[in-house]
Amino acid sequence: MTTKPDVLIIGGGISGTATAWELASHGVRTILLEAGELASMASGWTLAGVRQSGRHHAELPLAEAAVRRWAGLSEELGADVEYRQQGNLRLAPTEDDIPNIRQVVEDGVAAGIAMEFLDGNDAIREVAPALATDLPAASWCPTDGHANPEKTVRAFADAATRAGAEIREHTPVRSLVTDGSRVTGAKIDGETIEAGAVIVAAGIYTLRLLAPLGIELPISVTQVPAIQTIPMAPTLAQVLGQAGGGVALRQQVSGHFRITGVSEQWDGHDHTRDSVQPRMKQLHALTAAAARLVPALADARVNTTWGGLIDQTRDALPVIEKAPDFDNLVYATGFSGHGFCLGPVTGEILASLATEGTTSHPIAPFASSRFATDTTTASVTLHG
Repeated sequence: MTTKPDVLIIGGGISGTATAWELASHGVRTILLEAGELASMASGWTLAGVRQSGRHHAELPLAEAAVRRWAGLSEELGADVEYRQQGNLRLAPTEDDIPNIRQVVEDGVAAGIAMEFLDGNDAIREVAPALATDLPAASWCPTDGHANPEKTVRAFADAATRAGAEIREHTPVRSLVTDGSRVTGAKIDGETIEAGAVIVAAGIYTLRLLAPLGIELPISVTQVPAIQTIPMAPTLAQVLGQAGGGVALRQQVSGHFRITGVSEQWDGHDHTRDSVQPRMKQLHALTAAAARLVPALADARVNTTWGGLIDQTRDALPVIEKAPDFDNLVYATGFSGHGFCLGPVTGEILASLATEGTTSHPIAPFASSRFATDTTTASVTLHG
């Protein structure tokens, strides 16, 4: 059997499902294929912060546009995505971390973001009383927030389905099919799906699909440990990070705390739940770092742990582009652990690139051609 949509999307995270919604809501025949379950990779394990503060200047216009979309996203999609605009605190655990925090605030204010430097523990605890009593400084961005990652991805997918998109879970793509300078479709088990255009937003598996086409990108895979506590009484409204990364956390609307830590290189090939589980020493470091910021977490009971895999570029910025050598191939990858916030706008961009060949959003900094001359390297630091 051969089905031919206008656009075929590979990947069922927030980028893929948001794109499906954009396309289907405009009458574009769309099929989305997800190898596992929706939100089973980065879009599911993420802290799900919706953050403008601390962004690289190239990402900031997309983050600002995304925050505007997030404000009305539940109404738009007809489902509660649990978006809460309650702020982001980046904390200085020691006096030595204060310059880092000052710089984050200065950069944010210069970019037009409403941010404040909180000098001293009294100022910090006035915003978040649950925090430790010996934190010397913090950055405060009240317009940042957070959402429920699984509910958001599912809401995009359900809205796309209602608009006419076809979404298939548990449908891994084995390879892309090409004819000259065009990608004509994708092979799955027992079927070839032809398409007018193809979008690849498959996280760590994007390169596996692109490499046979001669598309090579400097992307590595790192693993992030994550912990979810059992539900606790409402304690913390803000998303927390700290200078230099190390730990980031928030309390979900459900009362669970969601905590992520330092990433490390992952050398696996195919992920399974077991193969990405954090090691004991990672969990030990993560629980200690979390309790350092929120003392009540020292007595919290753990509900579950998991490991998240990050597709990380050399400069920790994504690649979002229409393929230079293929007329109808678009891809987005390498979000380096901070792509969830951008999801609604990434969907706009990918849909426009696939149907019109261009986008009104400023994506020139995310072209893969930058790697030919720019040798910048950056580590992943998660801040919600």
